Amino acid sequence: MSSYSTRGLNWFNALAAGAAQVPGLPVSVKAADGKLGDQDVRFLAVVADPANRFPRAQNGEVGLLEGWGLAQAVDSAIEQDRNNAEKRPLIAIIDVPSQAYGRREEALGIHQALAGAVAAYARARLAGHPVIGLLVGKAMSGAFLAHGYQANRLIALRDPGVMVHAMGKASAARVTLRSVEELEKLAATIPPMAYDIDSYGGLGLLWETLSVDQIEQPADADLARVQDCLLAAIKDVRGSTNDLSSRLGAPNRSASSKVRELLRAQW
Repeated sequence: MSSYSTRGLNWFNALAAGAAQVPGLPVSVKAADGKLGDQDVRFLAVVADPANRFPRAQNGEVGLLEGWGLAQAVDSAIEQDRNNAEKRPLIAIIDVPSQAYGRREEALGIHQALAGAVAAYARARLAGHPVIGLLVGKAMSGAFLAHGYQANRLIALRDPGVMVHAMGKASAARVTLRSVEELEKLAATIPPMAYDIDSYGGLGLLWETLSVDQIEQPADADLARVQDCLLAAIKDVRGSTNDLSSRLGAPNRSASSKVRELLRAQW
């Protein structure tokens, strides 16, 4: 039994079946050009690589190789589509437990590697590539910021294993000097502290949540349901702006909206 999740890899393999793999990437970064309905798309995922030469990034974490690899995969799509009137969608399949914590990562600039991935996704979105994030597992910490958070639309599968937060429960308990049980009690009344998808959705950050029957290894019906939702999200993006304004406006984001309103008035 592996100690790491294979959800991201399984969904990548299912969605990108028959697609052309993008060469020259780290083993832990998957990218492939394929079809979604009648759309040409690029699928992207970060997956576990037990042989990764950076031990802190062997279980699907986003580290140095993964940050720069994602940036390379996204930037190459931007360059290839530079002269195309319609830019291909980028589908980020998200199952990332954390960024890679380690002294070597810090010394070699993990902050720059992850910022490179963030910047590439943002460039793609602003250049007109619909960027869709599909949450199939954990979306934690800087890993989610680097891979998926810049998406025009975020779709989450409904399952207890799909979680979003700044850090894992055990780490959050240590930092806040509380027990995991105490944190869970707080999370029941303070949505930003919760890990579940409904609480995250209450912040206005999800475009859609979707139920599937077999989240670990998608069946044909699950795959078809997700493909239809991804196509609907792409269509929604093409008829909208390429910024992230769709995330504001949820009741639990009222303070954020008010701050932005005041800043615009002062500037």
